[in-house]
Amino acid sequence: MISFENVAYQYPKARTTAINDVSFDLEEGSFHYLTGPSGAGKTTLFRMMYMDLKPTRGRLTVFNKNIAGLSADEIAILRRRMGIVFQDFRLLPHLTVEENVSLPLTLNGAMDKKQRDCVKEIIDWVGLSHKSRELPAFLSGGEKQRVAIARAVVNRPRLLIADEPTGNVDASMGRRIMHLFTELNKHGTTLLIATHDRSLITDCPAPSIVVENGHLSRLSSVA
Repeated sequence: MISFENVAYQYPKARTTAINDVSFDLEEGSFHYLTGPSGAGKTTLFRMMYMDLKPTRGRLTVFNKNIAGLSADEIAILRRRMGIVFQDFRLLPHLTVEENVSLPLTLNGAMDKKQRDCVKEIIDWVGLSHKSRELPAFLSGGEKQRVAIARAVVNRPRLLIADEPTGNVDASMGRRIMHLFTELNKHGTTLLIATHDRSLITDCPAPSIVVENGHLSRLSSVA
């Protein structure tokens, strides 16, 4: 699914390497957390997983493709197999909640009835049916996060990567979101969640990829 082989990344003009000599595999159907202190390199690894950054050294393969030689169009096609939850949501401001959630399904043309029903179902699941026609500007931070999560899972992606997906929601909604994620994982979606929340890992155990100072500190077993 994803393989890091002695991967390093140095940001342009930076004097230090953000990620250095990192190697690990995310096997298809697996579930991992990505953890570590602030500034450890988690965001860089996250961006590399969805191919926003390419290694400055080493080899990174996503869906068995070495990303070093991929064009922008080829990367865009691979991303259609992914669901991505960003910390800053990245909703399109001119689209309603329903239109934002529908985006992964409309890339290939008009939706059919089954897809439209799926969009309504997932919006209801995250508790936003009453706001399906609202624009993002009229949503709270927690509501925007729920829209971003609904958009990421609506097409049942092969790979779901989420950056602090429960950070802006209450405990009850956080448990509901994690239940949704784990159900997707049971049906074959590979899952990686970047989080600082130790209670999340305790309540929903899975192995952790721990990063410190740009290095893979350890790959822990289930907590």
